[in-house]
This record gives sequence, structure tokens and C-alpha cells, in this order.
Amino acid sequence: MGAQAREERIAELLEPVLAAAGLDLEAVELTPAGKRRVLRVVVDSENGVDLDTVGEVSQEVDTALESSDVMGELPYVLEVTSPGVDRPLTLPRHWRRSRGRLVQATLAEGGGITGRVTEADDEGVTLDVEGRPRTFTYAEIGKGRVQVEFRRAADTDAAD
Repeated sequence: MGAQAREERIAELLEPVLAAAGLDLEAVELTPAGKRRVLRVVVDSENGVDLDTVGEVSQEVDTALESSDVMGELPYVLEVTSPGVDRPLTLPRHWRRSRGRLVQATLAEGGGITGRVTEADDEGVTLDVEGRPRTFTYAEIGKGRVQVEFRRAADTDAAD
């Protein structure tokens, strides 16, 4: 079985387990690591994911994997994690979960845009671009990326 087919089977097995825990499966990555493999399962939710939740769901994921043949006979290390700040924003739920964050995105017509996500739903996203709202459908806006901000302008004003 190829790597992509195995990852798809793993995703099919784990999605109901994670949904029961109130989590979305964002990614499944199976990579070789010497004589073992590393299975990274990336999860998220509308309220984010804390360490306690990751610990609890790791047990459930492990149980589901061990009760199936999807991983085959080779040993593996299981890693359940939340998405990092570098995850691309590609789905409506990614944009919703980034409300209030500064993002940079490509535009379908070419070029890019940087703004703060003020609204997002299943149809599109509204960005505050230099104090002005700009609304885009998902067909108009490509992948976005959250920009790391060490101090937001509002934080700087409060510190003065």
C-alpha cells in the first residue's frame, strides 16, 4: 500500500474517533524515521486544543490504531498535535479560527493582501486592511498564513 493510500485509510479510521471528542482532523502525516515511522495526527477545534485534550485523544487514537491493521507490522511513534502558526488557511474553518489574527493571503487575480480577519463564514472572509473592511469569497482569495505578531498595535497603545 502506498503512503498516500495508507494516510487516507488512517484518516478514515480516525475521523469518527476525533469527531466524538469534538475535534477536526486537520492532517495525517506518516514519515519514515530510521527503523520506525512517525505518525503525526494534527487536530483542531473551534476552541483550540489544549494539552489535556491532546493527551486524552492520544489514548483514543492509539486504541483505534491498535485495533485495526492500518499501520501494518512495522513499529511507529504516534504524535498527536495541534496545528502550528505556519499552517496554511485553506478551509472556511481555518479562517473562522483566525478571527482577530493578522494574515497574509494570495489573491486569485494575482498579488497578495495583508489584513486582520474580522469575519469569516462558509462563503468568504472579511479582512481589515489598513482600517477598511475588504470582503472576499474563497474563490477570490487563495491560501492565507497567519503572521506572527510579537506586539500588536493595540498592545503597544495599552503599554504607553
